[in-house]
Amino acid sequence: MSQYAYCSASVAPLRSEASDASEMISQLLFGEPVEVIEESNQWRKVRSLLDNYEGWTDFKLLGDLREKECRRWMDGLGSELSAIRTIEGPFGKQYITCGASIPDTDETSFSIGKCNYRFLSEEEPLTASDRTGQIIELSLRFLNSPYLWGGKSTLGIDCSGLIQNVFRCVGMNLPRDAYEQEEHGIEITYHERKPGDLVYFINAKGKVHHVGILVSETEIIHAHGFVRIDNLTENGIIRRTDGVLSHAFHSIKRLF
Repeated sequence: MSQYAYCSASVAPLRSEASDASEMISQLLFGEPVEVIEESNQWRKVRSLLDNYEGWTDFKLLGDLREKECRRWMDGLGSELSAIRTIEGPFGKQYITCGASIPDTDETSFSIGKCNYRFLSEEEPLTASDRTGQIIELSLRFLNSPYLWGGKSTLGIDCSGLIQNVFRCVGMNLPRDAYEQEEHGIEITYHERKPGDLVYFINAKGKVHHVGILVSETEIIHAHGFVRIDNLTENGIIRRTDGVLSHAFHSIKRLF
């Protein structure tokens, strides 16, 4: 068993147990480096080296790496900014999504371990020059992506996956789940809020279970059925389609 690997698929499910029937708890995106900590038949239990999240995935969705190759790949690692981009690798053409791990260079080709890849399409650059503008611009690239529990890509994403993905693209690694993300940043009062702040919401048991990004003082982008923009009030999110209070307000955090 190789101790290290990377996600060689465009998107690979991470499951709670070593079974296709098991719940998907998260995903790996292309290029994401992992440590392999256990194996069972075709399944590998891995720990992401980007956020320490653990889960089971099929070994066929991984590419083996030696420790030195893994360190080399992680040196200067960047994030894909395009919603969808085409690359070519050992198995032919494939598509990668926003947040995939790529080299932080302008080169048109790259290697991960012994596997060679090249870009077949240009990256969609960010037009905003400031970090707040970039956060909002990136979040809008996920607009109308379907909600998927455990999802992290433009093909399907959950609320905390959206936050983790967007902030990773601007250089900040956050934990996977909303209640863990809420522990980061500086708490801001409702009246101090501004675009780019993260807003957290609680369920009936008082637990943080939802998060979104302010795109204006009164608008929030979040994954709820699909990635959408709704209205924010002091009480929580008001769903634009029917005026219902869909999520109860908890707190606002500022990371930059």
